[in-house]
Amino acid sequence: MAQSDPEAARPMSEPAHATARRIDGKPRVVVTRRLMPAIEARMAELFDTALNPDDHAFTREELATAMAGCDVLVPTVTDDIDAALIEGAGDRLRMIANFGAGTDHIALGAARARRIVVTNTPGVFTDDTADLTMALLIGVIRRMREGTRIVRHGEWTGWSPTGMLGRSLGGKTLGIIGMGRIGQAVAHRARAFGLRIAYHNRRRLPESVERMLGAEYAGDVDSLLGKSDIVTLHCPTSAATHHLIDARRIALMKDGAVIVNTGRGDLIDQEAMIAALENGHLWGAGLDVYPDEPMVDPRLIAHPYVITQPHIGSATEEGRTAAGMKILANIQSWVDGHSPPDRVIEGYA
Repeated sequence: MAQSDPEAARPMSEPAHATARRIDGKPRVVVTRRLMPAIEARMAELFDTALNPDDHAFTREELATAMAGCDVLVPTVTDDIDAALIEGAGDRLRMIANFGAGTDHIALGAARARRIVVTNTPGVFTDDTADLTMALLIGVIRRMREGTRIVRHGEWTGWSPTGMLGRSLGGKTLGIIGMGRIGQAVAHRARAFGLRIAYHNRRRLPESVERMLGAEYAGDVDSLLGKSDIVTLHCPTSAATHHLIDARRIALMKDGAVIVNTGRGDLIDQEAMIAALENGHLWGAGLDVYPDEPMVDPRLIAHPYVITQPHIGSATEEGRTAAGMKILANIQSWVDGHSPPDRVIEGYA
């Protein structure tokens, strides 16, 4: 798991060739996607910056060209920075300042081997993603997608004692897989709605945190799934978590359970999930991420109890601005000869 460097305040001890190559005293910075206007303006003031005015996702060839001609690359989750790209970048690239907390799209081992500094933007999207998780959870349980549809299509015939029946949240068990910042923020919110909290994490939380969250620890994913009415995923992508929720584990879930995913699309075996939705084993799903983004499987779009959102977990003005400010601080710290505050260490746990 990648995490910010706990010794970030220490000066860098990089070789001489790791210092920024500057034009008029400024390092060359390439930004692969549009950022908030104020962030782009400040970046252009501080650095020799190349922006992406039409916000298109870089092709592999564009990434290779950019990486070979800059000191600092500012990528996002849409950029697959694999080992071959890093190894082919040449000596100039010295820093990858990622927009976002997740770094599973960056070959951290290859970057480390080339002495390329990698940073991220942890913490700034925690509340925004937790808010969306709760919105999806409530929306699925209360059939908000279907209600919106019948009103917009003029199909609503008026109030009825048995019309549009959803389910109550109070007393249900929410199973949280991944109890980091976002998982804990979801637990805080869920308690206010009367949900019981169970969780699984690679490492059990301290007892004091469990008491604060009212959270019960499950020693393995299988046991968590068997006791949960709703399951939400907040773990990073890795070889160990790819298709973490597969057909076998979906079968362990309660009949009529709900699944919510605002983490990464490949955490769930999508075919297995769709099969369980179509045969009724799963009541519904709230999804913000997909394995083949931006393509969303038409069967998910058609299902009345599935809410599909276009990867907007972090899409707030405040969050995106805060992430940009972290990028500016990380690059400037590196330019000044210090280890950036949000430096990522490959394999740190």
